[in-house]
Amino acid sequence: MFFPVLRKLPCRPALVSMSLALAQGLTPAAHADGTSFTQSLAASASSDAAIAEWYRTTGYATLWTGAADAARREALLSALATAQDHGLPVARYDVAKLTAMLRAAETEGDRGRAEVEMTRAYLAWAHDLTSGALTPKQVDAGIVREINVIDPQVLLSRIARGDPEAVLAWLEPRSVQYLQLMKAKLGLEAQIAAGGWGETVAGGPVLPGDTGPAVIALRDRLVRMGYLAPTAVASYDRTLQAAVTAFQLSHGLTPDGAVGEGTLAEINIGPEARLKSVIVAMERERWMHIDREVKHVWVNLPDFRAKIIDGGKTIFETRVVIGKNVPDQRSPEFSDEMEHMVINPSWGVPRSIIVKEYLPLLQQNPNAVGHLQVVDGRGRVVSRGSVNFAAYNARNFPYALRQPPSDGNALGKVKFMFPNQYNIYLHDTPSKSLFDKEVRAYSHGCIRVADPFALAHELLSWQTDDAEAEFEAALKTGKETMVKLKEHLPVHLVYFTAYPDAKGRIGYRRDVYGRDAALWSALQAAGVELAGVQG
Repeated sequence: MFFPVLRKLPCRPALVSMSLALAQGLTPAAHADGTSFTQSLAASASSDAAIAEWYRTTGYATLWTGAADAARREALLSALATAQDHGLPVARYDVAKLTAMLRAAETEGDRGRAEVEMTRAYLAWAHDLTSGALTPKQVDAGIVREINVIDPQVLLSRIARGDPEAVLAWLEPRSVQYLQLMKAKLGLEAQIAAGGWGETVAGGPVLPGDTGPAVIALRDRLVRMGYLAPTAVASYDRTLQAAVTAFQLSHGLTPDGAVGEGTLAEINIGPEARLKSVIVAMERERWMHIDREVKHVWVNLPDFRAKIIDGGKTIFETRVVIGKNVPDQRSPEFSDEMEHMVINPSWGVPRSIIVKEYLPLLQQNPNAVGHLQVVDGRGRVVSRGSVNFAAYNARNFPYALRQPPSDGNALGKVKFMFPNQYNIYLHDTPSKSLFDKEVRAYSHGCIRVADPFALAHELLSWQTDDAEAEFEAALKTGKETMVKLKEHLPVHLVYFTAYPDAKGRIGYRRDVYGRDAALWSALQAAGVELAGVQG
């Protein structure tokens, strides 16, 4: 299914007429000097192996500059003109440069060079729409998502043999979420052009029952944001309180209806900053080649929530705690498959925690962290008295540490496994108080779940008639028990600070790890700009 986007932008008629003129100008010169054209094309393509291979394979047949290529050429120029709408670097495809080259082409050598530049622009466009304009790992080491990249020969074959309009539409991200983000981008740009959201709300907290300039500023700003119908009421009444609550729910804040310090800071964030978040979210969507219709676990890290989504509908939801905002403890972004759960798990302490946190304590006092067992390379528990901890350092410490199943186990009573090289999983925790906090970044990287038993029951209910009883029976044994899932469940750890809800409205979250700020800087460096925003 294709999702053609914004096919009738105001700029298109001028572009169409110009391209038709170009087509008329190029047609008489087609293959007037085939040798010159081929030599020029081959020389221009020599620096790009994929392009050079394509033209060698096709006998240097044209894609864009021949007499029969007008429709394909026009379709590409028309598509490239939408780069700004997609939040992509306009200059990377440079429609003005391409049309100038085509218009100025007087020799077959000129035409050969223009042919290659058109192909370069097409491949760059196709790559950026289907795989993103950035290489995420190069921006942030915590973005370890596998990015699908389509073979350039496949891309060239499709555009050469297929209907160009359909092929170019096929390249565009087809998720509903991407289209909703694009709609939000255009809406924010229009809002900014119309003056934004007005004055910020000055001063300190604003509370129900208050009156005065701060309440009026709050009222007017919420009206312009779309959370409140236009009104002349100048007091913090129930209607304004309901609008504040709706804003808080949309921004992952505690929905108490009062404008405290945290809510005030979010209300005062301008549309330009929100536009950056949306553009970054569109780039992230270009990395997400997943089937959203199948049942899956969705953990949006800045939202501090985990959901099970089936057919686009949320069937389970719980609060989570994510990794601390320190370099080696931030939760990574990737996708995998949940294969099993472990009831009454033991905790094998990660090596990084052993050598950074526990070994120094054991060197001072061999009886420290007494809840942990010392385990040798063969998996045997050894006596602490037999180990000279002072003789080792972080590089050569030969032992592991393990916490057996218990009420105080760091993993709680159950963990949910999607085996991966990052040693990340979902699990219970004895530290329940952290789930009451608004910002929940406290773990060493794994995802702590507020309602682990309910999650276990939900997963087991898909393969047994009495999920709760079976889970309780295994729990009461106190023994470590693995329960395989008969059907593996896709798990997506993602990081969206801007994302549409079920009704298509964009909700915003704090950039807790600073990843979106880094991505925006990288997009800017690549040439992405805010439309109509100066400075």
